[in-house]
Amino acid sequence: MKLACELPDADGRSLSLWVCAELARQLIRTGIVAKISPQSVQRILFSKKLKPWRVHYWLTPKAPLDETFRATVLEICDLYTRALLPHERVLCLDEMTSLQPRKRPSATLPALPDLQSVKVEHTYARDGATNLLGAFNTRSGEVLGICRPRKRQAEFIELLELIDRTTEPSVTMIHLVCDNVSTHHGKLVRAWLERHPRFRMHFTPVHCSWMNQIEQWFSILRRKRLKAPNFADVADLISKIQAFISEWNELAHPFAWKPKSFEKILAKVDAALAAAAKDAALAAAAKVDAAPAAAAAA
Repeated sequence: MKLACELPDADGRSLSLWVCAELARQLIRTGIVAKISPQSVQRILFSKKLKPWRVHYWLTPKAPLDETFRATVLEICDLYTRALLPHERVLCLDEMTSLQPRKRPSATLPALPDLQSVKVEHTYARDGATNLLGAFNTRSGEVLGICRPRKRQAEFIELLELIDRTTEPSVTMIHLVCDNVSTHHGKLVRAWLERHPRFRMHFTPVHCSWMNQIEQWFSILRRKRLKAPNFADVADLISKIQAFISEWNELAHPFAWKPKSFEKILAKVDAALAAAAKDAALAAAAKVDAAPAAAAAA
């Protein structure tokens, strides 16, 4: 159990993770036991619900879970869940980068009866790439998208102009939700926004891309159209992406976001604020207790 709760590097093994066979080998190699099978190791680990071969990614927060973070989360929650006024729209924007056609030397073969799956040629050729810049309407589910070789402020402004052209003049407030990267708030973008006052930017908190609803739509696109890609070239890839967007918009639907969707992250913020308040109170109490001693020493 002690060995399984240490990383292999700590025991001089050039392994990323422990598996049962390697744990058994290490136990024998170091003389802890004369003989043990991987199955025995597995039973011991399972008795303690320990699985050192599994990985769970986590992120050291770079942004504090403070009142500013909380206010940003509540702002996004309000945009997604409240009833919009007739003159309002809420769109989520982002980019899907480095989409490659991955042309195969043989055509993809469809599925056949008797459990024959779709067959995709293993090898492929890299032949350029494109970037999809998209906007998702949170109330209708409709998508706008453009594909460009690069994703700079200039291309982002192209997307904004497309939104401006396709949104009726009666809509005087267009809320845009996107992440806080320079492409979305650079000098050129800010100048464009000043000339188009009906647009208002809202940035998701740091490392909270899940709050951007277009990420959900990107996952649908990736699963339904870009899985096992086999496109003739970049132009063919772009054509198929635009066709997918058109087909999606025929049956577009919004995603069901509710205040409950934000409860988990808000609970973390409340816990962090409570801990900070407790630490501040303890520090203040310690300072008060130390004051008489300091005065006496003086």
